[in-house]
Amino acid sequence: MSDENLPDVCVVTHPLAAAGENATRSLLDILAAITSVALVTADLPADSEIRDRREVVELTRKGAGASVSVAAARFALNQLRMCRVLADRDESVVLFYGATSYLLPIVAARLLGKTVLVEPRGDVPLTLRLNWEPRMPGALARLLSDLVRALERAGFAVADGVVTYTPEMARQLSLHPEAPNVYPSGARYVRTEEFSVTRPYEERDRVVGFLGRLDEEKGIRELAAVARELPDDVMFRFIGDGDLREWLETELEAERAEGTVELTGWVDHNAVPAQLNDLALLVMPSQPTEGLPTTILEALACGTPVLASPVSGVPDVVRDGETGYHIDSREPAQLQAQITWILNEEPLADISASGRSLIDSEYSFEAATERYLAILASFAN
Repeated sequence: MSDENLPDVCVVTHPLAAAGENATRSLLDILAAITSVALVTADLPADSEIRDRREVVELTRKGAGASVSVAAARFALNQLRMCRVLADRDESVVLFYGATSYLLPIVAARLLGKTVLVEPRGDVPLTLRLNWEPRMPGALARLLSDLVRALERAGFAVADGVVTYTPEMARQLSLHPEAPNVYPSGARYVRTEEFSVTRPYEERDRVVGFLGRLDEEKGIRELAAVARELPDDVMFRFIGDGDLREWLETELEAERAEGTVELTGWVDHNAVPAQLNDLALLVMPSQPTEGLPTTILEALACGTPVLASPVSGVPDVVRDGETGYHIDSREPAQLQAQITWILNEEPLADISASGRSLIDSEYSFEAATERYLAILASFAN
């Protein structure tokens, strides 16, 4: 599908943790199918397959930093490094992926005559505020996150275009999906051969699960309270690891002994499809920090209905009553009642089939490459 008339692309990211590395790898795969692509980043995981598959310029092996002061210093220094690297690059399009508050290199790229696109991965200022609030006065955390948001908004204004995963994500970021410089359908793809229905929905047990990081942001404490109150014939399975792992083990010790709660610990990505195929319902009560969680797309590809918070780009994928359900409340008693109602009353086999159909039609690799081909074609000379 590669088109020699399309501009070459240089993707620029901030320091990458595991989740960001996965999303970036997906974006690079899409772009590489239609044009030439390179990556400028920092602190790429040592075992990342991106190193072997793509041209990579690594600014530094240092991460964002544990303290706010160190993070701020590295944030500034990395922007200067990006400017220097971009000045030496030949690509005519620079796509800032996640690094949407890196205003200095965004401006520098424009001044160098390059086409600049910015693509947020989620609500970064909100993510930072939630991370900072436990470590500093709330007013200071809000002030600093507001500063990051101002830089991001300036980046949106300077760039030639803003790409978001879905139209609803654009709205959350105060962007109009129909504005001429907004491209609101740049969602990632799912590896539909790897993530597929291997266990028919009718053959699944009444297992409700969560898959992801076991931390405060993901609503784990609320889910623990829910798991304790579900009917005896329903198992709740926590799939993943994180800061709240030990707390969960202690908090739900009795339920684990009774066999109504299970903690799998860390699961390799190649084992995730089997885990999703073992669930009757995936529950994701998260904050609006991620633009569109990959886990939701992968669950739908496996024919697993999703009950999720209707935040950011989620409502465009988890369509209430069609491909999944929207969480009415994160309050444990109400969430438990909603889960029980869904398991008992809803036509989940039909929901399962609709979710898989949506992924096949809109979130396959082919569909994603067509979307980015159209975006880049609009900037071709």
